[in-house]
Amino acid sequence: MELSAAVDAFATHLARVRRLSPATVRAYRADLKDLIASAGDVRVADVDLETLRDWLWAATQRGDARSTLARRAAAARSFFAWAKDEELVAVDPSLRLVSPKRGRTLPTVASRDGMRALLDEQRAAAAGGDPEALRDHAILEMLYASGMRVSELCGLDLDDLDQDRATARVLGKGAKERVVPYGRPARDAIAAWSTRGRPAFSARAENAPPAVFLGARGGRIGPRAVYALVARTLGPVVGAENVGPHALRHSAATHLLDGGADLRAVQEILGHASLGTTQIYTHVSAERLTATYRLAHPRA
Repeated sequence: MELSAAVDAFATHLARVRRLSPATVRAYRADLKDLIASAGDVRVADVDLETLRDWLWAATQRGDARSTLARRAAAARSFFAWAKDEELVAVDPSLRLVSPKRGRTLPTVASRDGMRALLDEQRAAAAGGDPEALRDHAILEMLYASGMRVSELCGLDLDDLDQDRATARVLGKGAKERVVPYGRPARDAIAAWSTRGRPAFSARAENAPPAVFLGARGGRIGPRAVYALVARTLGPVVGAENVGPHALRHSAATHLLDGGADLRAVQEILGHASLGTTQIYTHVSAERLTATYRLAHPRA
């Protein structure tokens, strides 16, 4: 079997058997398509360790980041492990493939005061009753209050919300469902959007979906629109141009830990499969504490 056909079959396996998200499947496919561009559409059995090393070396020469190289090597290892199970190769050529370790970068986190000022500003803008301002305020409040991913927010339906209990039923990675809490400000913002803003958006579509948040044409809002909103509003707060919704997730997790939340509770809220993933936020909190100490203590 040629590489291109095998990559298509592998992507189907990831989606249907491993039940990975469409975004994750696209990422695997993109990395393996890069391998095809480098090696050619040869038979899977003709790919050896040298082919893989040449592929990563070419990426290094292009100036690809270490994180990109590490991710592509991981994609190759997953693909060839599957190919070995499917008996497309007799020996897995990726077993001895070495990739550079990812450099650990701490996530972008807004300060508590910065978030308070941002959300106060958005609430004031929404007070005038403009449907878009009501929606944008509710989106920002919900992302920060719940720590959910942008894909999870875009996938929310009206029936997923329990406004009395202030909880949302979220479908996360791997189609895993969890329930996350959100606070009174988010509940009030969603109530205002639902009653005073959403009807204006739903009227723009012949059959509006049951989504909590709607886009400009009355359909379900997409991640790109949410990214643009966060970049426009949160970017100036954290001093970054390309900041996205994940920064609100990072901020929520860090502020929870700063406030004394249990690490495992934060893991449950964020929907992390591994506690190790959540532990990055303990490093963020420690660094913030160290920075404060150095600024405030006379013997620092």
